[in-house]
Amino acid sequence: MVLGIHHVTAISGDPQQNVDFYVGVLGLRLVKQTVNFDDPTVYHLYYGDGIGRPGTLMTTFPYGHILPGKRGRGETASITFEVPVGSLDYWATRLRIEVKASGEETIFGKRVVWAHDPDGLRIELEEVETPTNFTLWPDSAVPAEYAIRSIRRVSLMPVRGRSIGEFETTEAALSGMFSFTQIGEEGSRKRFQAGVSEVDVIEAPEEPLARNSAGTVHHIAFRNKDNEVHEKWLLDLNRSGFHTSPIMERDYFRSIYFREPGGVLFEFATDQPGMMKDESEEHLGEALQLPQMHAHRKAHLESVLPKLRIPGVTQ
Repeated sequence: MVLGIHHVTAISGDPQQNVDFYVGVLGLRLVKQTVNFDDPTVYHLYYGDGIGRPGTLMTTFPYGHILPGKRGRGETASITFEVPVGSLDYWATRLRIEVKASGEETIFGKRVVWAHDPDGLRIELEEVETPTNFTLWPDSAVPAEYAIRSIRRVSLMPVRGRSIGEFETTEAALSGMFSFTQIGEEGSRKRFQAGVSEVDVIEAPEEPLARNSAGTVHHIAFRNKDNEVHEKWLLDLNRSGFHTSPIMERDYFRSIYFREPGGVLFEFATDQPGMMKDESEEHLGEALQLPQMHAHRKAHLESVLPKLRIPGVTQ
C-alpha cells in the first residue's frame, strides 16, 4: 500500500536563491545539505518540517548556471503545500511582496494561492482543515499559525499514447497498479488520493512536450512503510511491465525508480532511517553530510560547493 507522498525533487539553478526562497520565503527548514549521488559537485538540498518528516520534504538539485526547463506534457505541473485554515490571506500578501510571479485561482471549488520559485516552478498553497502530522520549526520566518504543514498534492501533465503492460494511461496505473482512489473530476483535471496525499492528472494536449531542467520536477517519491513492502513492490512492478531501478541505498531511505505511462519519473522511498540518521534535531541541515561513497572527497567537495547562508540559522 502506498502511504502518500514521501518527497518531491526538483532541478534548480542558483543554490543560494533556492535556500532563500524555500527557507526565507516559504519558511521550511533546510533539514539536510548533502550531494547528488551521481554528481557530488552538485548539492542535494532537503527542505521540510522541523524534523524532516516524510511527506513534508521538498528537495532540489541546484546546478547553478543551467538552462531553464519547459513546463509541458510528461512533467509535473505544480506542487501544492497544505496550510492551516485562515492563513491564505497572509500567504497571498507575503508572496505578492516577496515573489515576482504569484496569484490565485479556484481549483475544485477551493481557493489556491500560487507563486513561482526562482526558477519558475509553480508552488501552490491550499488550506486544509485537518493538517497532516508535522513538527514546527521554531526559527521559521513564517509565524506558526500560518506555517506550511506538508505536501498535499502533485499535479501531473502526462504524455499520452505510451502504455506499460496493461496500463495505457497515468490514470489506469494510479488506480489499477497503485490503488489510488479517484475522488473528483473537474474539466480537464482528475483527482486521485493515496493516504493523506493527492495526485491530480491534467489533460493538456495543447501543451508542448516538457524539457527537464531548471524549474522542473525531476521525480516524485511515494512512501513505503518498510523494506519488506519495498521488496514486494519491486517484484510487482517488474511483473507488471514497469522498467525499474534496483533497490538503491539513499542514506536516509531506500529507493526504487520507474516511469509511469505518462512519462513522469516516480520513486518509491522507505520512511526509515530518516533525516536524523546523522544529525541531531537541533542541528539538522547546518553542515554538509556526504554519502559514504563520496566521504573520501569531503575536503575537495567542501572547497568547490558554495557556502550557503541559511535564513534563521546562526552561521
